[in-house]
Amino acid sequence: MTGAIENLSPADWNPRAPVTQVKKIDLGHCYMILVSGIQPPADNSKVVVTDDVAEQTKMVFEEIQKSLGLAGASLDDVVRAVIYLTDINDFDIVSPIRAEYFKNSKPVSTLVGVNGFTRQGAKIEVEVTAILPK
Repeated sequence: MTGAIENLSPADWNPRAPVTQVKKIDLGHCYMILVSGIQPPADNSKVVVTDDVAEQTKMVFEEIQKSLGLAGASLDDVVRAVIYLTDINDFDIVSPIRAEYFKNSKPVSTLVGVNGFTRQGAKIEVEVTAILPK
């Protein structure tokens, strides 16, 4: 059915707002997959589990990969990425990690410096859009 929208989230996902992690939208000839901004994992008090931006970045991209999988997509299907950093100087650390995860898809990308995130200690958040052929 063209125009159908499916909301997908992992069973253990516990958002602080009424949102879904992944939207799968039937466009007729393909699916558009929207993945909410992903931050590094946090403990029960919402404090991020590591201070290292490289580790945080890898954790974020691994979670994005899992999120895309809920919709039957992969990192190779990503056409757009938006990366938010609390320290724009971390670009030189994040960029090669990003390049490794997106080595096949090479999505268009935006990088934005921000003041902070909802998880204490988070240094990065990434949201993506993918197109999945039928």
